[in-house]
Amino acid sequence: MVNGGSLQRIKTGFNKNISGWLLMLPPLILFVFFIWAPLIQAISLSLYRTNGVILIEFVGFQNYSEVFRHPDFLPALKNTFTYTIWSLVIGFLVPIILAIIINEVRRGRSFIKMAVYLPNILPGLAMVFLWGFIFKPGETGILNILLSKVGIGSQQWLSNPQWTIPLIIMVLTWKAAGATTLLYIAGLQGIDSELYEAAIIDGANIFKRLRFITIPCIFNLARTLLILQIIAVFQILYEPLVMTNGGPNNASISIMQLVFRFAFERFDYAKASAVSVIISVILVILTLAYFKISKPKEM
Repeated sequence: MVNGGSLQRIKTGFNKNISGWLLMLPPLILFVFFIWAPLIQAISLSLYRTNGVILIEFVGFQNYSEVFRHPDFLPALKNTFTYTIWSLVIGFLVPIILAIIINEVRRGRSFIKMAVYLPNILPGLAMVFLWGFIFKPGETGILNILLSKVGIGSQQWLSNPQWTIPLIIMVLTWKAAGATTLLYIAGLQGIDSELYEAAIIDGANIFKRLRFITIPCIFNLARTLLILQIIAVFQILYEPLVMTNGGPNNASISIMQLVFRFAFERFDYAKASAVSVIISVILVILTLAYFKISKPKEM
């Protein structure tokens, strides 16, 4: 049992922190309403046979079993991991390189920042339609028209299964790299300039300064943005949906697109919820594994 002294200390501590609790209350309510409630609802739907979102009959893990046996599941899962790997190959280093270059520029830095961030302002679907016309196969595609002016024949681009995912990731990187670049620039500007001055006095060239000062100082920031990028790309949906509709021959279908097909084409919300839960479990496992492997680097 809690004695009177302990109860008084708890009450005093709560009264001291009441303002903090009141500040935390609105975001906590929003978090529960928009995150935990839909997650619990999705888990519940995935365990039932449903009519729309109405629960009809408890079927346990039958929906999961049918999802795993679905012919599109394994291609969608494989493609989603391929999207993630290509995003790390193409998209992870681009914002870091841009941030380092912009940080070294002395004139026109604000204009360059604006130019780099500009694609983030464009509506997502408008951007996807724009790049869809650019990469359109045949003689009517914008890129093929430009290539024909220099004597290069038309290419298949998004109709080529080997190029589809890398091209979609390139478009995604063009769209999203600007915001990440600004975060890295903020991290770079927080590095003490005396470290660079001391390194220059010691004769360190730019590559040694990058290796021993810049990279260690932004390591924790890059580490956090890396896992956020993996989570975001793992949920890629409207880029392949609009640009290729998962084709050719399921070469670009993502696992989120499979959720879309179950929910809005077949109106099978139970299986859509089952796929969503599978995605959540995979992301939790990837996140825990990543943080287990990559411990925070103390400065």
